[in-house]
Amino acid sequence: MNVSMVSEHASPLAALGGVDAGGQNVHVAALATALARRGVEVTVHTRRDDPELPRHVRHGAGVRIDHVPAGPACYVPKDELLPYMDGFAADLHRQWQCQRPDVVHAHFWMSGLAALRAARPLGVPVVLTMHALGVVKRRHQGRKDTSPPARIALERRLVADVDHLVATCTDEVFELIRMGAPRQRISVVPCGVDLSLFTTHGPAAARSADRVRLLSVGRLVERKGVGNVISSLPHLPRAELVVAGGPAPAGIDRDAEVGRLRRLATELGVADRVRFLGRVDHAELPALYRGADVVTCVPWYEPFGIVPLEAMACGVPVVASAVGGLVDTVVDGMTGLHVPPRSPERIAEALAELIDDPAWRRELGAQGALRARCLFSWDRVAALTLSGYERLAACGPGRLGAPDLPARV
Repeated sequence: MNVSMVSEHASPLAALGGVDAGGQNVHVAALATALARRGVEVTVHTRRDDPELPRHVRHGAGVRIDHVPAGPACYVPKDELLPYMDGFAADLHRQWQCQRPDVVHAHFWMSGLAALRAARPLGVPVVLTMHALGVVKRRHQGRKDTSPPARIALERRLVADVDHLVATCTDEVFELIRMGAPRQRISVVPCGVDLSLFTTHGPAAARSADRVRLLSVGRLVERKGVGNVISSLPHLPRAELVVAGGPAPAGIDRDAEVGRLRRLATELGVADRVRFLGRVDHAELPALYRGADVVTCVPWYEPFGIVPLEAMACGVPVVASAVGGLVDTVVDGMTGLHVPPRSPERIAEALAELIDDPAWRRELGAQGALRARCLFSWDRVAALTLSGYERLAACGPGRLGAPDLPARV
């Protein structure tokens, strides 16, 4: 099978931890690699954001990265990429006319627009994983939402027109149905975790012996809730917080979000117990997890969330917001604890319970590792995904007529 993945802003080759580089990059890279192990030829089409990038790069056996020229060859925030999707789609269409894929799998809504426009005239079925929904982002961020004004309307039309939708959690299914997606076109396939890298055994990051270490990993944007964890620290005098993510270490002092969080920590009198590492190489994360007592993942909303899976696979309990995909991955009272989003008081209560009970922490960590191994390997995710591709390729596109999308996007 020949599969084309479209991931307009999230390249598998990007350095993780930046504002627009996180879970989707990991997902696309790992799924492509796992599919290739099953004999699928995968091409990942992503926007060229550096003039030095070659057009095509091999990413392991069976996976090719295609850097599509669409817009300036430099970093552009993902919320500003919509005007370049016509050019992106035109390039894809020209390629697929010459070499038609069996299935196109788009990741994120703008990728879906470009993929549908390029593939539908050729009769190629399109699968879409949204990764995040505009209506959910608007609900939680309000005026701070920087998405294009047309996003929600375009997503509603898009989810009704693609051939199949892959939701990454059960909560997303209900959101998609409310948006008008036909239920029979939706399946749930979770994200996965690299179980060869994230394990309970191996080196652990050095740490202080007299403090309980809390760890936060991910992009440094306000909605990720790191500020809420910092606000819980005055109630947790034995705890320190290590924050991994954001700019490269050399640029930490110039980062606006780091500055905001440092000011908050200073105002609360906990600055001596908060440390920002900046961007951490993916290969170094397992040791960082294993050196923590508890991983905090308390975003205001989260479509799925790979960080809790990585922590669980390393045998570390997770305190997670009861939102989106975190409700599916973290089992309250079994692999971690759920808390309401944007609630420093409840975060402090949950962390205090775990800080005071090391045996319970170990039990939750062991159950988390077992759950990760049983349900969230990338091989299992790839098998579920490939099964869907094969059914769709056998049946052909659900609608072969012109998509109900504006002439230009």
